[in-house]
Amino acid sequence: MQLPKQYIPKEYEDKIYQKWEKSGYFQPKAGPPWADNPDNLEVNKNVPSFVISMPPPNATGVLHVGHTLGITVQDIMARYHRMKGDRTLLLPGTDHAAIATQNVVEKMLRKEGASRHKMGREKFLERTQKYVEDNKATINNQTKKMGASCDWSREAYTMSQELNYAVNAHFKKMYDDGLIYRG
Repeated sequence: MQLPKQYIPKEYEDKIYQKWEKSGYFQPKAGPPWADNPDNLEVNKNVPSFVISMPPPNATGVLHVGHTLGITVQDIMARYHRMKGDRTLLLPGTDHAAIATQNVVEKMLRKEGASRHKMGREKFLERTQKYVEDNKATINNQTKKMGASCDWSREAYTMSQELNYAVNAHFKKMYDDGLIYRG
């Protein structure tokens, strides 16, 4: 067999990453993949857990070198703990970025000769959501291209109903406890 003169990542890396995802190795398990029963998803209290919730990048653009460094370091730690046999979760996600996203979408609208006021609230929110969804897909694809060992079945989004509920519940608890007040 003759080796090609040049390595062409597009020919191999997507297939390798898909194989990793299908294997379930990126999901927290009761032990390492080489254990007697790697498909055992029941929690074993004797196996240490290690979790990293990736700081979610804003959905206002693409990843930059700072994101790349952070994701690389987090992935190294997650893989290390997996190799030790710890039940390991590297949780991916994206952040809506609220006002920053609104500003980006409003600039796009101005270039088109439109505005959020002319569109109305509902259409503007729909447009913003579409923009965020498109960027989330790009960010997720970039993260996968780096080979990050994330559990994509648990992907988080700061504007999801679950996280929105958690934030509101905690805000209310802090208000009830007198930690938040008007003034």
